[in-house]
Amino acid sequence: MDTRPRRDLDTAQGELRALHAEVDDRARALAAKHVDRLQCTRGCAQCCVDDLTVFAVEAVHIRRHHAALLREGAPHPTGACAFLSEDGACRIYRERPYVCRTQGLPLRWFDPAGAVPVERRDICPLEDTGPPITELADGDCWLLGPYEARLAEIQQRLDEAAGAPENRVALRSLFLRAT
Repeated sequence: MDTRPRRDLDTAQGELRALHAEVDDRARALAAKHVDRLQCTRGCAQCCVDDLTVFAVEAVHIRRHHAALLREGAPHPTGACAFLSEDGACRIYRERPYVCRTQGLPLRWFDPAGAVPVERRDICPLEDTGPPITELADGDCWLLGPYEARLAEIQQRLDEAAGAPENRVALRSLFLRAT
């Protein structure tokens, strides 16, 4: 029996856990800089939107840690993230995907729409207190791109080992029971 696919998946899961831990550390430090501005609390779920997709490696991570929930539970009603509980808490918080780990923080990215990329910034409307995000130092914003690229590399190595690319996976589709 060839154990390579299992070993490759286990390696990818280890890389994912390390990436998530690094993101959490960096996000925690950035959140500390913005403690007066951040209003995120349990039950605030405006950023927990429906139809989010994740790389397959993150879907596997959720499946491995929440098999019973996915088998026996039901997704949150359509319109918000499938993993929200009735009181607005995340039912998979420790294993939440990358996209959920930086919510609420001031974000910056470069939009390559024109001949010259343009810097863009955004923040949750609830967090839009304090100095305008356009005035924040670059290091006081979460830069979109580098961690997403590392996550894509983990997925690509896993795809190459499996011999076939995986598509992104809708979080709602992980539940075995329909809404």
